[in-house]
Amino acid sequence: MIWRRIETLDLTLGKLHELIQTAMGWTNSHMHQFEIAGTRYADPRFMMGDFDDFGAIDYSNVRISNFVEKHGSKLRMGYEYDFGDSWQHEIILEAVTESAPGVKYPRCVEGERACPPEDIGGVYGFADYVEAITNPKHSEYRDYLDWNGPFDPAKFSAATATRRMRKGLPTW
Repeated sequence: MIWRRIETLDLTLGKLHELIQTAMGWTNSHMHQFEIAGTRYADPRFMMGDFDDFGAIDYSNVRISNFVEKHGSKLRMGYEYDFGDSWQHEIILEAVTESAPGVKYPRCVEGERACPPEDIGGVYGFADYVEAITNPKHSEYRDYLDWNGPFDPAKFSAATATRRMRKGLPTW
């Protein structure tokens, strides 16, 4: 299981997407959506053109506090990133508290395991990748090493995730 525990002030779903991306180590290269209480929410750019039948609500001005007011402080939501690889996340709002004096938000306080590389082929592709990249004798080891560099599936740093979250996503 790969997971992150982050602390943040109230924010929009768009900003939460950015924090998930940066805390995980992804680059915002694919479409995404949230599902909350049976309703899908997405970036409005995904609902134009060929995606106008996407069936989601524009999340631009939707704040987490809107859901807390409606569903309570033990909110659960789904988040899917990269509809091809289909990375499914369960997001659990564990508590709503006052911000602590002197604490800078957002911050990642815990987590486990390295994030899969972009475009690795979903859960099964990632399993194959980890098997190959952790075994120098594997027939695909050199190809994966050339493609993505060294990879330690157990490596995670909350401090690094916090720095990435505070820096934000790259602009394309």
